[in-house]
Amino acid sequence: MTAQPVIDGQDARPGDGSAALPPTVRASLSPSRAADFKTCPLLYRFRSIDRLPERPTVEQARGTLVHAVLERLFDLPAAARTPAAAGDLVAPQWDRLVTEEPELAGLFGAGDDADAAEFLRTAAALLEGYFAVEDPRRLEPAERESLISAVVDDELLIRGYLDRLDVAPDGALRVVDYKTGGAPREAFEARALFQLKFYALVLWRTRGVVPRVLRLLYLKDAEVCDYSPDADELLRFERTVVALWQAIEQATARQDFRPRPSRLCDWCNHQAHCPTFGGTPPPFPVAGPADPLTDARSGPAVPGADE
Repeated sequence: MTAQPVIDGQDARPGDGSAALPPTVRASLSPSRAADFKTCPLLYRFRSIDRLPERPTVEQARGTLVHAVLERLFDLPAAARTPAAAGDLVAPQWDRLVTEEPELAGLFGAGDDADAAEFLRTAAALLEGYFAVEDPRRLEPAERESLISAVVDDELLIRGYLDRLDVAPDGALRVVDYKTGGAPREAFEARALFQLKFYALVLWRTRGVVPRVLRLLYLKDAEVCDYSPDADELLRFERTVVALWQAIEQATARQDFRPRPSRLCDWCNHQAHCPTFGGTPPPFPVAGPADPLTDARSGPAVPGADE
C-alpha cells in the first residue's frame, strides 16, 4: 500500500491552483463521511450522493460557536487568554457566524431574545469546561482548523480538518479535538477516536511522524481522553479506510445503500426518506455525486455533527 503527500492546509484539487493530485486519484473521503458509512450506509448516501439538505440544530450551532471562539482565543497574546477574554468573544463570534451562514439566524425566531441569550450563556459555560482542563496561556498551537490530506492506495484522497495541532520542541505531535457534548460511552468514544486516527494517518503519511497523543477534550464534562497510536496500528487503520472506500464503491455501483437502524436514528434529519421509518429514498442520481473529490463538502464539518 502506498501513500503520497498532498500539501497540508490546502484543499488540493486539480485546477484550483493548489498542489496537483496524482492522476490516479479518483475519490475523496473524510472522517465524517467514512463514519457515516460505518454508522449507516443509507445516511452516507443521503449526505454524499443525494446531498439532501440538513438544517443546523441548536446543538450543532453551539459546537460551531465554541470551536470558533477557541480558534480565535489563540490569536490573543498568551497572557490575555483568560476565561473572561474567551467569554468576550462569544457574542461577536456568533454575529460573525450568522453573517457568514444566514441560516443560523433561523434557529431563533423573531423576538426569541431569551432563547438566544440562553444559547450564548450555554456556549460560555462550555468554555468554562475548556479552562478546567487546559491553560491556553501555556500553549502555542502549530495549527488550528487546518486541512490536512494525503493519497493512500494511489487512488483515494483522505483529508480532514484538525481542530488543533500542537508540536513539541522535540517534534512530537499532539492532535487535539474539542467535543462540546458530554463524554460518551465506549461505542461513541470509538467513533470519536476513529476521527482522530484518520488525522493521525494523514500526518504520518505526510510528515513521517506518528502523533504521540490523540486528545479528545470533552468540554461539557471537563474530561480529557488521551490515546497514543503506533505505526502498526495506523497501517492496519489505513487498510480499514481503503476497505471502507471499496465497500462504498461497491454500494454505489449497485445503488444499494441500506439503512442500519440504531439509537442514532433519533437524531437523523432524513427519517422521512428512510424505509425504517416508512419513507422512500429519492431516485438514485444518474450521474452520481457532482464531484467525487469534494466528498460532499468543501469546508470543515459542522463540529456539533460529531459530538
